[in-house]
Amino acid sequence: MPSSIDPFTSAVGLAAAIRRKEVSPVEVADRCLERMDALDPRLNAFCHRADDDVRKAASAAADAVARAACAEDLPPFLGVPLPVKDLLDVAGWPTTHGSAGAGTAPAAASDRVVQRLVDAGFVLLGKTTTSEFGALPFTESEALGISRNPWDQDRTPGGSSSGAGVAVAAGMAPIAHAEDGGGSIRIPASCNGLVGLKPTRGLVTNGTVSVEGLGTSGVLTRTVADTAAALDVLARHDPAAWWSPPAPARSFAGAVEADLSAGLRIGVLTDSPVDGIAVDPACTAAVDLALRTLESAGHHVVDTRLPLPPTDELVASFTMLWNVGGAGIALADPDRVEPHNRALRDAARSIDSWAYAEGVKRAQQLSRRIVEGFVAGFDLLVTPTMACLPPLVGAWRAGTGDDPLTALRNSYPMGVFTSVFNITGQPAISVPLHQDDATGLPVGVQIVAAPWREDLLLQVSRLLELAHPWAHRRPSVG
Repeated sequence: MPSSIDPFTSAVGLAAAIRRKEVSPVEVADRCLERMDALDPRLNAFCHRADDDVRKAASAAADAVARAACAEDLPPFLGVPLPVKDLLDVAGWPTTHGSAGAGTAPAAASDRVVQRLVDAGFVLLGKTTTSEFGALPFTESEALGISRNPWDQDRTPGGSSSGAGVAVAAGMAPIAHAEDGGGSIRIPASCNGLVGLKPTRGLVTNGTVSVEGLGTSGVLTRTVADTAAALDVLARHDPAAWWSPPAPARSFAGAVEADLSAGLRIGVLTDSPVDGIAVDPACTAAVDLALRTLESAGHHVVDTRLPLPPTDELVASFTMLWNVGGAGIALADPDRVEPHNRALRDAARSIDSWAYAEGVKRAQQLSRRIVEGFVAGFDLLVTPTMACLPPLVGAWRAGTGDDPLTALRNSYPMGVFTSVFNITGQPAISVPLHQDDATGLPVGVQIVAAPWREDLLLQVSRLLELAHPWAHRRPSVG
């Protein structure tokens, strides 16, 4: 971008500047590529670059702007760069799923989520790093190397949308595609000081349902407005999908600007849903700040407890589904799959289809109990996004030599508050409300709503954003 435009300009702001012809999509793309050249060797956000494709798409966007009789007729994000997480197919680019065992043949066609982004005018900026099959909340792999947090390069940026979080936080991209099956949008949002919304199960469809509906696509951004506008692009009614609601009555971007209902019931959860996991004081401080802000705006904190099941039932329900996260991915060399994912596959294959169907039914019953209790007790629930600050690179490896699945258990403090709401399918957002006094690291707070109430989440997140602005914060790298 020209020096007059901040590389941390929001996606909505950048789209408006392009429509006004204040900046060319080609200039924007070149500036992003320059920042990738300068910063990515240290941070490892991108696993596939196709700079010629990027410049070609940017040039086509510039031509479209020049030809347009009316700027309002242009796609909403024309010329705005956006990278895609390397779990989805982009036509002509390889998809590794973060695995050394995957092939490198280019995809024949783009996934439906990717095509929606292209139709909205985004210039696809390359593919971002992810843990293998998105199974762990960090990227430190044989296939893609180590992705590092731009706030502190000795720490993880979270994941599994690791590169997406790094790219946006470091100003290499204004917005990034991400996916969330157990917290993989919200965790990197917290680690990198970003906004990350996991939509309601079924709101954003792709070609198939991912992991019994645990997984869904979304974006990582620096502002609530960007998240809302991107959700308008992604949340399209899909009559061919197994689960797809009718189109919302009003846009999510419009909902952000609407008046917020008074006197909301705010529930609180600061104790770990899984026994034995301590919660860092910085994470509970983020919750306290959110509650004080919401109470000062006229909302009411209630002492109703979320009806969570015992730890063993909760963990069993999640892992029964999580074991099959790599199913359906074609592998060129299965022997190169990482040990923890081989263990997950072995665990999945040891369960017959009857037992799996019973496990899915139990997960649905658990979800129903939680959601019914939620709706009866709260309008919103506030929790820490993570139980910890971003861990040091390599911290997850302790004990994995003896038991590869220890990698998953070592990750519990990162995903213990997020994964519950992948099971229930509720919408949940992480906003970077707090910074740790000792380290300066961003700390997210998670807000959860009833199914299909993304509008309410966005409105409350905007209230917090106005009360405690965060978009001006910059990491040490970038």
